[in-house]
Amino acid sequence: MESRDIIFSIVMVVSAFVLTYEWLGRFQYSPANALIVLSAMVMVGALAAMILSVDMRLRKIDNMLEAKERSLRINIQSVEGNLDKRVGEVLVRIDEVAASMDRTRYR
Repeated sequence: MESRDIIFSIVMVVSAFVLTYEWLGRFQYSPANALIVLSAMVMVGALAAMILSVDMRLRKIDNMLEAKERSLRINIQSVEGNLDKRVGEVLVRIDEVAASMDRTRYR
């Protein structure tokens, strides 16, 4: 988790406090009714925590996909190397057979 994410979460909670307090002040609510302000702060804090949790999960999944892609790339390169080697062996054998057939045909 980056410090930028934490700062944005704190800004969300503080802005929820200011917004709720000022909004309730317009309707002549008594400042003693702090339960509404507190519940708005908790709700925004929970929303920020949920967003951060989803971000962490997405980063974890991204790292796993990168590791699997790297592993798959290495495996494909290994298979490609083995296939090139076998194809080379087969081509050498075919050349030998073709050369022996040419020799027997000219005799």
